[in-house]
Amino acid sequence: MRVERGPLAGTLLFTPTPHRDERGLFTRTFDAAIAKEHGLDPAAFVQDSQSRTVAGGIRALHGRAGRGEAKLVRCARGAVFDVLVDARPGSPTFGEQMTVTLDDRTFVHLYVPPGLLHGYQALSEADVCYRIDREHDPAEDVSVRYDDPELAIAWPLPVTAISARDLAAGSWKEARRRLEP
Repeated sequence: MRVERGPLAGTLLFTPTPHRDERGLFTRTFDAAIAKEHGLDPAAFVQDSQSRTVAGGIRALHGRAGRGEAKLVRCARGAVFDVLVDARPGSPTFGEQMTVTLDDRTFVHLYVPPGLLHGYQALSEADVCYRIDREHDPAEDVSVRYDDPELAIAWPLPVTAISARDLAAGSWKEARRRLEP
């Protein structure tokens, strides 16, 4: 498994090496020893979740206030255009964005450290799997609209579906105020 640092402070990209033969493929999707080698505590992940999203659908920019939450994200089926925004006041990459395509061909896994906003647009019908390091507390939810003009995210496809919750999300400016220490 190859591990690379992402452009936002603390992000990591894990790229497994699938074994392919006439039956299809087999790949390791998580390796505790490799995670540990790169500074992650494998036992810290307490929840696994999965979402299915229609092509063009957006799951907007979500994060957590307080301690935040770390995630290990991968696309198990299809492909997504994944977006991170550094929302950690004091971070050297605060306010910067990172995008990466996650898909079921390369099996790249994205490590999202606490304090980043995360969202994606499905490039095809897609299943996304999340390994999360803490239980969900709705009181800490922070979300930013997918079309916030200050962030100006260049989503690759026309939007085909988005939740009412994501449409009601606040602005990047409001999120910054909420996250200030």
